[in-house]
Amino acid sequence: MSSFDDRKKSFESKFAHDAELQFKVEARRNRLLGEWAGDLLGKEGDDRAAYAREVVKSDFQEAGDDDVMRKVVGDLGEKVPAAEVRAKMDALMIEAKEQVMKESL
Repeated sequence: MSSFDDRKKSFESKFAHDAELQFKVEARRNRLLGEWAGDLLGKEGDDRAAYAREVVKSDFQEAGDDDVMRKVVGDLGEKVPAAEVRAKMDALMIEAKEQVMKESL
């Protein structure tokens, strides 16, 4: 029975670790997206960083990426089509994952 309990704890630990990494990757992606959009909006320095934090916070409104998309697309207005924002978001997910994985080594 003990080996079963150990195995169960191991799976639970891996699940928690994977969930934490996914959260970090998504938060990093959202920050990078906020910085990119901030640049397009002409924000610099502290204003750019504050905008990136707003984008990260927007992800806590509902499950999934739709809340982040609405925030960024709404803020960019006519400057960038939604499809381009989605493509950038997808590309930044890969970059964010690479960054977070390098940091966790």
